[in-house]
Amino acid sequence: MEQSKPINVLSLFDGMSCGQIAINKLGIKYDNYFASEIDKWAMQITKKNYPNTIHIGDVRDVKGEDLPEIDLLIGGSPCQSFSNAGNGKGFEGKSGIFWEYVRLLKEVNPKYFMLENVRMKKEWQDVITEALGVEPIMINSSLVSAQNRPRFYWTNIPGIGQPEDKGLVTKDVLDPEDQIDPAYQLTTTALAYMDRERNGKSRWNYHKNPLDGKAACVVAGYAKMAGFAVLDYRNTGKPCRRLTPRECERLQTVPDDYTEGVSKTQRYLMIGNGWTVDVIAHILSHMKLD
Repeated sequence: MEQSKPINVLSLFDGMSCGQIAINKLGIKYDNYFASEIDKWAMQITKKNYPNTIHIGDVRDVKGEDLPEIDLLIGGSPCQSFSNAGNGKGFEGKSGIFWEYVRLLKEVNPKYFMLENVRMKKEWQDVITEALGVEPIMINSSLVSAQNRPRFYWTNIPGIGQPEDKGLVTKDVLDPEDQIDPAYQLTTTALAYMDRERNGKSRWNYHKNPLDGKAACVVAGYAKMAGFAVLDYRNTGKPCRRLTPRECERLQTVPDDYTEGVSKTQRYLMIGNGWTVDVIAHILSHMKLD
């Protein structure tokens, strides 16, 4: 990607800075990376990996007039009340903070913008589309990673098609079993709980990960033993276990041990709330920079 001058980036709701990973992976030069985030653990991990990140606090307090010219605005507004696993409140719930993205889009008027969010009711999708003035593109992370993760992306970056299918499957992200800490193994009690969840009506479903197929979508619920993906080895004699944070990083195409430095619970949370880096890189690679 040819580039004559560095850009300024404004990132909203991007926790551990997956957008910055993508930008660096593409070799895009930038002077300032402004990040509006309030999760202290995600901010800690961002600072560990990118110490020059400029954290600017709660998005509701960010004013476009206080920022330099912004070339790229990226964001992934909270999905809790849009998601099928959420509370169904839509814009009346936490996902209503989307309007702060719209406000800042108008205030900073960037050359390019991108917004990521989950599949949702068509009525909510249409509201976002009208507010941003562009139709969404559905991209499943399964094309570039070993997980099934369909997401909508609204962007004015032209020429976005589907990324090339890399053909990755679950076994491609796994560490050798003899290197896995026994702490990730599941007890008989946990296995019984999973089976009850699978056969019951809980909103969190038990997902098996076929080694030669795609893993279930990485979700923040991994941290609470809910909605997590499991390697079910019951018919092989191997112990069943959870995926490790490093393996979940690979499902999100995040560098190994990027999130190391905080508790496992916080690692699972931020990975599940993050973006699939290689999808973001695919989209941003179509920018034409001066």
